Amino acid sequence: MTLSELGHFTADQFAKAYGHGPRWIAAAPGRVNVIGEHTDYNEGFVLPMAIERYTVIAAAPAAAGAPRVQLRSLENDEAKMIDLSKPLQPFARGTWANYPAGVLAGFLARGIPLNGFDAMIHSTVPLGGGLSSSAALEVATATLLEAMTGRTLEPVEKALLCQQAEHQYAGVPCGIMDQFISVMGRQDHLLLLDCRSRQTELVPMSDPSVALLVINTNVKHELGSGEYAKRRAQCEAAAKVLGISSLRDATAVALQQAKNRMEDVMFRRARHVIGEIERTTQAAQAIRNSHWPEVGQLMYASHYSLRDNYEVSCTELDAVVEIARGIGPQGGVYGCRMTGGGFGGCTVALVKTDAVDALTRKISEDYQRKTGIEASLFVSRPAAGATILRA
Repeated sequence: MTLSELGHFTADQFAKAYGHGPRWIAAAPGRVNVIGEHTDYNEGFVLPMAIERYTVIAAAPAAAGAPRVQLRSLENDEAKMIDLSKPLQPFARGTWANYPAGVLAGFLARGIPLNGFDAMIHSTVPLGGGLSSSAALEVATATLLEAMTGRTLEPVEKALLCQQAEHQYAGVPCGIMDQFISVMGRQDHLLLLDCRSRQTELVPMSDPSVALLVINTNVKHELGSGEYAKRRAQCEAAAKVLGISSLRDATAVALQQAKNRMEDVMFRRARHVIGEIERTTQAAQAIRNSHWPEVGQLMYASHYSLRDNYEVSCTELDAVVEIARGIGPQGGVYGCRMTGGGFGGCTVALVKTDAVDALTRKISEDYQRKTGIEASLFVSRPAAGATILRA
């Protein structure tokens, strides 16, 4: 469905649940990170794009002006109630409603009064695939509240409010990339985000001959949340050996000179981050110039560094990348890499638009033959960020 069709569909579902139509409808997209993995907490660069998969929220004032919020979701049967007459508190850990509740709390903390409302939520962002369904829900909620209150937040403030909601209510210490791209995405553009300064630059990708094919491996290896914290600590330790505040300020030459003062694993973690920051800025320039073979090679280099230096890939992700590489540019694939935190989830491939149907069939068949698992694939052009569909 198009975004407009999703809006109408969600409005119909709202009417079925509440007996009348919604007054407001807001939407926000998920995202895929084209390149720049595990660079955000090292104050480097990332290059995400908003995808044509959205979280849509339809809402109307609560009956008789009741000071409460009722949240319903087509993806979850359990309705959640939030009492606005009392100080807001998170639900139990792992409850989906913590994401919107945290955004409500953020608006109230800024002195923006909220009235009660009923809401219906629908999302086409795949859950658990590393495509940022959580940020899409947060940003859609914030956009809905802007429509309701008439108070428009500055884009950076809005993204940071949503990030804070995820930290404080969902208990997830995420970076800033997901919320920034969901807020600030623009059609036919990627977003080059400097995670140190928070400055953003739109990178045009308007060539209709290329698109991004997202392949969800439909696996997630539970290696423990400690793996993320362990790598972050290894990066901080490497920066300390180099005498700098973060690996953003490191160079490959300085790292090589310090190699004998580091454990091998620390050296390899730093080598990935330093190289990935450079690859990300190079890829942004290559995309500006429509040099698709160069972008593809940078994507492969990113994946192999994530596999060998950072050790966050897995058999299934590697299988997709090797299938894509075997097809090559002559078959319509310029490059492919894992995207997201790793240990499963999705890969992203830069492909020729006119080859999408054939590629989807071949990658799906080859992946199932290699792994016994059925992948989920969809193609996307760079999409627009959060929007109000009805005010």
